[in-house]
Amino acid sequence: MALTQEKHSMNLLAEPAQMLADHELAAMAAALMQSRQTILPKRLTAPGPDAAQLELILTVAASAPDHGQLLPWRFVIVPQAARAALAEVFGAALVERDAAATPGQVAQAQEKAHRSPLLMLVIVDGLCGDAEIDLAERIVSAGCAVQNMLLMATALGLGSALTSGKALKSSGLRRLFGLGVAEHALCFVSVGTVQSRKKARLRPVPADFVSSLSPDENGAAGF
Repeated sequence: MALTQEKHSMNLLAEPAQMLADHELAAMAAALMQSRQTILPKRLTAPGPDAAQLELILTVAASAPDHGQLLPWRFVIVPQAARAALAEVFGAALVERDAAATPGQVAQAQEKAHRSPLLMLVIVDGLCGDAEIDLAERIVSAGCAVQNMLLMATALGLGSALTSGKALKSSGLRRLFGLGVAEHALCFVSVGTVQSRKKARLRPVPADFVSSLSPDENGAAGF
């Protein structure tokens, strides 16, 4: 009986300690998420993540929600040796859109391929696996995977950014990365050492983006 009471007392003592640990973990997670900031590739410099850091960044992507376990996304790293080929694609894509583009404008487009120590293309497959899982769900899954990577980069003290652009839809880029007919190039992910950063922007608060569904016919009410 005495042993049972002792165990019960120990459990009561452990509960507040666990609650405190959970609270501290939540506070750390919130601080990490709120500290994440987009650092444009032109402000990212070497060194990029080392092999162990890159493994961490890529591994956390797998924790993203994935309806049906389709793994509908993949990442292609663009090493320095392949940057020149990407630069040619960027330049050609600009000329395809604007035949009047000047040599300076083409050079500026090409230079973007050489920014950031780590550069990856995010690709989503719209057809793999269960066809009932539509493209929107697949893109959401990819977005969660990317956010996990951005947060890990932040936790490692690195800067990161997502970049897009019209070149993502160019035929040259699709050929360079070997995209399938149902694959979509979503964006590039850049990671590196922060050279400079802008002042953190003011974040929206829940009242700016949350509402409650009204039981009447007047639609959603404010939060």
